[in-house]
Amino acid sequence: MGKPIDPSVYRLRIFSERGYMRQRCRYCGAYFWSIAKREHCNDAPCTLYRFAEIPSRRRLSFREALNTFLRFFEKHGHEILEPRPVVARWREDLYLTIASIVVFQPHVTSGVVPPPANPLVIAQPCIRLEDIDHVGLTFGRHLTNFTMGGHHAFNYPDKKVYWANETIELAREFFVEELGIPEEELSFKESWWEGGGNAGPSFEVAVGGLELATLVFMMYRVRDGSYEEMPIKIVDTGYGIERIAWFTQKTPTAFHAVYGELVDEFHRKLGAPKPPDELLRRALPYVARVDPSDPESVTRFYTDVARDMGVSKSVVEEELGIAFNVYAVLDHTKTIALMLSDGVVPSNSGEGYLARLVIRRALRRIHLLGADVPLKELVLLQVRYWSRDHPRMAKARDYVEEILGLEEERYRSTLRRISSIANRFLKKPPALEQLIELYDSHGIPPELLREELRRRGVEITVPPNFYELVASRHMEPSRMRSFERSKLPREVEEWARSFPETERLFHKDPYLRSFTARVLGVRGRYLVLDRTAFYPEGGGQLGDTGFIEVSGRRFRVADTQKVGSVVVHVLTEEVRDVKRGAVAKGYIDWERRYRLMRHHTATHILLGALRRVLGEHVWQAGAEKTAEKARLDVTHYELPDPSTVRKIEQLVNTVVTEALPVRTMYMHRNDAEAKYGFTLFQGGVPMEPVIRVVEIPEWDAEACFGTHVKNTSEVGSFKIINVEKIADGVVRFEYVAGPAVSEYAQRLEDELDAVAKAVGGSRAEVMHRVRSVVEELKSAKELLRQYRSYWVERELETILRSSRRVGSIQFAIYTPRNADNEAIKRLIQEAISRTPQLALVALMPMHRERTLIEISLGREAAKTVDARQLLRALAEASGKKVRGGGKRDHVTGYAELPLDKIASAAEEAIEKLLKQN
Repeated sequence: MGKPIDPSVYRLRIFSERGYMRQRCRYCGAYFWSIAKREHCNDAPCTLYRFAEIPSRRRLSFREALNTFLRFFEKHGHEILEPRPVVARWREDLYLTIASIVVFQPHVTSGVVPPPANPLVIAQPCIRLEDIDHVGLTFGRHLTNFTMGGHHAFNYPDKKVYWANETIELAREFFVEELGIPEEELSFKESWWEGGGNAGPSFEVAVGGLELATLVFMMYRVRDGSYEEMPIKIVDTGYGIERIAWFTQKTPTAFHAVYGELVDEFHRKLGAPKPPDELLRRALPYVARVDPSDPESVTRFYTDVARDMGVSKSVVEEELGIAFNVYAVLDHTKTIALMLSDGVVPSNSGEGYLARLVIRRALRRIHLLGADVPLKELVLLQVRYWSRDHPRMAKARDYVEEILGLEEERYRSTLRRISSIANRFLKKPPALEQLIELYDSHGIPPELLREELRRRGVEITVPPNFYELVASRHMEPSRMRSFERSKLPREVEEWARSFPETERLFHKDPYLRSFTARVLGVRGRYLVLDRTAFYPEGGGQLGDTGFIEVSGRRFRVADTQKVGSVVVHVLTEEVRDVKRGAVAKGYIDWERRYRLMRHHTATHILLGALRRVLGEHVWQAGAEKTAEKARLDVTHYELPDPSTVRKIEQLVNTVVTEALPVRTMYMHRNDAEAKYGFTLFQGGVPMEPVIRVVEIPEWDAEACFGTHVKNTSEVGSFKIINVEKIADGVVRFEYVAGPAVSEYAQRLEDELDAVAKAVGGSRAEVMHRVRSVVEELKSAKELLRQYRSYWVERELETILRSSRRVGSIQFAIYTPRNADNEAIKRLIQEAISRTPQLALVALMPMHRERTLIEISLGREAAKTVDARQLLRALAEASGKKVRGGGKRDHVTGYAELPLDKIASAAEEAIEKLLKQN
């Protein structure tokens, strides 16, 4: 429990009115409320699962449980909200939607934005990966994906909606009167909840050992370990829709209740026999006491079930172990379908890393079952089954199929590297951090590395919660991405925050080239005005430059930055003797600004084109707009081919020539999200109740701070100049627009002229000339190959004639008479290949009286002597530094001696060493 709290907050009027007693669990020590006298809190592991014996009015499928929940709260005055994606696109401090309250954090819970409805109810698909190692083993108590039914009320100081008593009554009425659960079976366990920077007292609602809901009363903001009372008091509830379906159906596992026919189908596809129904039924009560992180509790579970059934523990362990893997694959494949259909591109960072983690865990489980079924086939079964509930799945079907084919091949490629990686740990087994690094950087599953090392007689320990540890490190961004970040010194930022909001003339009229304002403050070369047309850097668009005239002097503006709502002009020199209130006149570097506007609008057009051509999984991963060119980094799983790039480019130019209006409007955030969805936040998430939206009708709409042209035709023209893969799952597009296209073409013409001059012809003849040169080059290469072959044969004869036998080795020193490194390399390889007992020392002059040394040993020679020994002997004989290294049969290095001196030293020293061997 977090903050020490007065127990009176849990003593609610409704409990005393309905005869609930506050009791203490003899096992976990928690306090709980129930009308029935009992010694345990009614929650696992303090009691076995008894819920299969407890009656309910109806048997609800998963969909029926979800709709029953929503309609009940709608009937009680709550507005139903459409669920959000499982990727938290509206958050910059979190990757995945882990609870229904995440939908409203931090913009609503902080009071910046009002809720879209109040009160409201939502059935939100969620993904949590912290328990990924536990899935299956607990029959469905742990899942990586689940639907949280949340009803929420936001109580403001001047407007109370409802609080604790009403929340408890709604829960009681839902479970008792709607579902028909006997009230004496309900327990409300006192607890404490923290998450997303908020906290508050809570109740966990348990029936027959199964927790069905958590009721949180969010009262505090958590900052640096301290608790500050919030002005907004929030009812934050979470009802487990899967658990409600499980409870009412009385199925042996939650997977049977949620996945229905898919359970049998997955068993068939995976070639995994189903466990007997009686085994599952007998095992269910004992699952309540399984703690997957405690191996002893798992062993006790198998022992208890075996004793109960009168069979051996090994039989129970084998049959349930197979089922657990099938259940995990069921869970993981739905999670994969949810993540990919919400546009996640598997990669080595961000939400892409988490998607790849789940994909590889599913592949590992399939491997453990010995199944030969493609992962995509199983995921597409989930797509078919859930498309009615999640329409995005059907829409993304082709993308899901393609990406999983690529990911499975990558996984198999990783497995082929395990043997070579294991070689690194034969002497010193890897520690936990090394295992995590191997998984993070190379995708090496630690349990497979353990198997490989075990075959070689090396034992390593892999924690049972390894993937839980890995996932927990990647669930949140390493640092919160900020929608506003200036490049100013900290002391200047603090100074700037003392001023009122700057009037944004650049938004009122982005075509404004000059303006008049009043000075609010000066600090060295930093200037704050009451209004400005200078655009401050943001959204990937550089800050404006130009001039400001004040007190009879002209100052050059080198950059413009923003601190909160205050614009700071960065000058090239310090400003002195300028008083507050002085009149200033500003002049924008208009040509530069207009280029930036064209590039910024071109970026929005390009993003719309990329999503249409490459797919809706494309998401902005970074952007920059300069006067010379712009770049856009997007999530995509492969480098587009040239024909696809041309298609994208043509589509952008079509939008430019169609002269579509570029509209800028201010909208309430909730209205904007409802109209445009979360693609609004491609460039960042503004923490404001009213957001500035830039829309190209029927093409693109984004929350954007930047300046734009009024019509797509003003972009003029558009050209993609470079496409490259900058990271796993991220592709960079570089492009130019407007006059920058002409400048780019001029540079290409200059380069073409230079090529034409080099090959001897005009620009018109350049292709013919280049083809001719290429053909000549091919002929020359073939002729060179023939000459090299002839030369190698002649030199081989020279080497063998000059060699002499020293013991069992044939020894030769060779000083090449040309500088054709390719030919020399081939000669050395041929020499030791044809004469396995040969020890060949090749010496080649370098600049500044240095000599390159290459010692190569044939197969038989390497059995007698080590090339590294020969290099050391050479160093001792020369009395000079000889640097180098390599393997037993081949070393390279150089000596600080000219060729003639090192040659004489080599012959004597190496011959002596060979005789010793």
